[in-house]
Amino acid sequence: MHTSRFIGSLVLLAFIVTLSSAGAQTLKRLEESDFGKTSEGTPVKLFTLRNAKGMVVKVMSYGATVTEIQAPDRTGAMAKVLLGADDLEAYLKGFGGAASVIGRFANRIAKARFTLDGVEYKLAANSGANHIHGGRRGFARVVWEANALPVGPHESAVRFTYLSKDGEESYPGNLTVKVTYTLTDDNELRLDYEAATDKATPVNLTNHAYFNLAGSGDVLGHELWLSADRHTPADDQLIPTGEIASVKGTPLDFTAPTRIGARIGQLKPRPNGYDHNFVLKGGGESPELAARVVEPKSGRVMEVRTTQPGMQLYTGNHLKHAGVCFETQHFPDSPNRPNFPSAIVSPGHPFKSTTVFKFSAM
Repeated sequence: MHTSRFIGSLVLLAFIVTLSSAGAQTLKRLEESDFGKTSEGTPVKLFTLRNAKGMVVKVMSYGATVTEIQAPDRTGAMAKVLLGADDLEAYLKGFGGAASVIGRFANRIAKARFTLDGVEYKLAANSGANHIHGGRRGFARVVWEANALPVGPHESAVRFTYLSKDGEESYPGNLTVKVTYTLTDDNELRLDYEAATDKATPVNLTNHAYFNLAGSGDVLGHELWLSADRHTPADDQLIPTGEIASVKGTPLDFTAPTRIGARIGQLKPRPNGYDHNFVLKGGGESPELAARVVEPKSGRVMEVRTTQPGMQLYTGNHLKHAGVCFETQHFPDSPNRPNFPSAIVSPGHPFKSTTVFKFSAM
């Protein structure tokens, strides 16, 4: 009896190994395809990343934009958990939920100007009298150079590179930017940012991804926890006052899990939704847990880890709360606020940051 069981176990083990080997051979972790051309005729590439657990991430070279993320719920059913469009034309026409890389400076710069090394730089005023998200094109409306990286046993990755020339959008310095997207078998999507310049310049890179863990509807029922007990108060134009204040006793307090929509009506002067910068407890070399969001019906969970000192919580207010953004970043208007963590990158001192979005299910 013992011998029979032993032989049976060996047969079963061999069968499992064979299946695993076949699965490893058939899993296409990384595919590249054409995604159309811009109005100038520049080709745009689309990369599809897959992992061993069925997750799918699609990223295109226009804006280094994530166009799709599929993640499982508690039953294993897959759904698209990121707002995206199916074709390039929608993005070229200004799709409002694009998960693009934002730069040279994400978020706002007051009065569209800053002074660096005694020189005043005047930027595009594309948000009232202020500057936002790097200007009229920024990094979100250009085609990046794309290179698929060698596929590893448990991950796949693609790297996008862009040279922002001296004077582009009126910023100083030739800035070389690299963003690497990596999908792992731990259901992590990792974003590694790098930037190097030949002249001092402000740099604040993020991704404006709109997540909806339900796959449809609004995100007001998502439960959110933030590792942030402070924020940077702002005026009615969303320009920081320079103060750093406690969230305690305000609608910004997510230090205990709370529905995103529970206190939106209490927000002043922005009652339609959140668009606030939170001060994180990290800011070091290793990504620290910044946020955890849960969608109760599907059981999907997403954790956000980052090396950045701040994060803008934006509830897709112009999209009827169809998605929620966790824009890991330096603080808004940092070039004009010496008390904020510096966002200035100089020659020989490159910028590096990492943000990780990890998906799971309860």
